[in-house]
Amino acid sequence: MSLHDFTLDDLAPYTAEKTFPATASPDFRLLFVGRDDVHRALRHVLGRVKTSLYLNMFGFDDDDLNDIIMGLVHDPRITVLITLDKSQAGGVHERRLLESDAAKDPEGYRTHFVLGQSATHQISHTKGFVADGVVGAEGSTNWSTSGEGTFSVRPGEKGFKAQNNTQTFFLDPYAVQRFQAQLIAEHVAAQRRKT
Repeated sequence: MSLHDFTLDDLAPYTAEKTFPATASPDFRLLFVGRDDVHRALRHVLGRVKTSLYLNMFGFDDDDLNDIIMGLVHDPRITVLITLDKSQAGGVHERRLLESDAAKDPEGYRTHFVLGQSATHQISHTKGFVADGVVGAEGSTNWSTSGEGTFSVRPGEKGFKAQNNTQTFFLDPYAVQRFQAQLIAEHVAAQRRKT
């Protein structure tokens, strides 16, 4: 399974309605944390990456998605650039997660991850990625249990926690190309601002 035959209708099972109307754009879908299963939609896309992933994430606190990312890092056929905000990466669980990644694969971690700031010495707050140069994802969703909606509990069930966040997925070639260029620029800026 790859993203080259992916359509946004593949995300329908992760919505509350389990379908998209015929009038929905073929280039854009909007999911809502707390209503839709954003975590599994992200897994669906990231689990199909075969050639490249460019990612900037403010809150990177999801062990499950991290495991997928590290699998991509270990595959020499896949180009992976991960940019994380250095202040946010200092949180207890996030720091532990990243330290574990670095301990398991120091070279892979140094090669693919950068913790830094924006070009203007501000937080690196973009929350999105481009996968295989064909699928873009962007929104207010941090990668955490409340950011994506509690993974093991469904909306309405006891113990469910979810922030008011959105997650968009898009296929428009111009938007994907432009976003990918921006993610690379943010990665380079964060590398320069690591100190």
